[in-house]
Amino acid sequence: MTSIAHSDSQPSAGLAGRAISAVRSEVAVARIALGAVALHVADDSFLQPNPGTSATDHLAGGLLLFLPLVAATVFYPRLRAGARATIALLGGYFGVLGGIEAVHYAKEVGPSGDDYTGFLSMAAGLVLVGLGIATLWRSRRRDDRLWWRYTRRLLTTAVAVVAAALVLFPTAFAYAITHAARPYVPAPDLGAPYEEVKFTTSDGLLLKGWYIESQNGAAIISFPGRAGSQSRAKMLADNGYGVLLFDRRGEGESEGDPNLLGWHGERDAHAAVKFLQSRPDVDPERIGGVGLSVGGEMMIAAAAESSALKAIMSEGASGWSVRDDWSRGGTNWDVLLGRSIFTTAAAIFTSDLPPGDLEGLVPEISGATFFVYGEKGQPEEKPANEGFYEAAQGYKEIWEVPGSGHMKGIEAQPAEYESRVVGFFDKTLLGEGTGR
Repeated sequence: MTSIAHSDSQPSAGLAGRAISAVRSEVAVARIALGAVALHVADDSFLQPNPGTSATDHLAGGLLLFLPLVAATVFYPRLRAGARATIALLGGYFGVLGGIEAVHYAKEVGPSGDDYTGFLSMAAGLVLVGLGIATLWRSRRRDDRLWWRYTRRLLTTAVAVVAAALVLFPTAFAYAITHAARPYVPAPDLGAPYEEVKFTTSDGLLLKGWYIESQNGAAIISFPGRAGSQSRAKMLADNGYGVLLFDRRGEGESEGDPNLLGWHGERDAHAAVKFLQSRPDVDPERIGGVGLSVGGEMMIAAAAESSALKAIMSEGASGWSVRDDWSRGGTNWDVLLGRSIFTTAAAIFTSDLPPGDLEGLVPEISGATFFVYGEKGQPEEKPANEGFYEAAQGYKEIWEVPGSGHMKGIEAQPAEYESRVVGFFDKTLLGEGTGR
């Protein structure tokens, strides 16, 4: 009797031992991987912040990411298999996401700074994703009826796919555009002599760019950046205007954190205006701006805050957060939900709140405005610019460029584009045809 009982218990004890060993191994791997992801968050936010910024600039967003990862590392072994798998999958997602910045900059200019912990985070993320899938597979239920088992799995998969589309994709996009920007200075093609310049923003960031001297006493900021805005700069310089192009914060040679949404980028525009006001070739009463897409949105915000910009042209602007969608109305619930998640994620990643809706800022502009959008541009461009035009209080113009895509007016209608844009600034900055 005794020997038989002992023999029967051996397989059971061995199976239990293997199960305990597997869970212990899973916990050890998960804790190491989650710790690696948390390390990169701390490195990116606090230990090696971008030039011109400090750990306090990233305190809120950094802690909102770091503390849950630490908590997951601590409590992981106390959770049931389903919860552990969920944490592993989410931790893996954020781990891979954290490596996007490292891959981008390593590819463009070579790895440096927190890129190395970024690579570690991506590797750890892939391990966590595999661990999460393995945990789900090992803990799957097999004691229910076959038809319900596969129905349940199908429903779970469908929910996961919908969640990925509504939550994970907008979050990934928000991370990418708040962490990765153009890291180099493009080759200049301005058609006129220029000088290298630099100036400082109100929050202490050093920005660098190029300046073409004015021939008519007026100067225009061509925004944003030194890449896509060069053709407009060349056109304006050919017509005697001084033109300032510069890398916005977090881009090229300029300090700061990148944010391709342009949130609070009007601080860069204000600093650019002060630079132009100090130039002996520029009349401080003849300063304007050209903004493309998000650059147009930043120009609207800057002109709403300061009367120093006497005239602005905004091309392809529409909105920079879900606040613009709410203010315009008429957007489907799924779009609003996705953009709400996108805006929330961007706020966390930047430790910053989104600015107010653009249409609400337009009436505050005291200078002249010119709203331009493409006939074949983004879907929001037409209603947004029509709303901007209606809201504007001073001298204003609007133009739907025939055949143009997003920001492609100068390519679609080059002659009329130059005539309209230069004519707008001649009228509003030089006073031609106005009796000024």
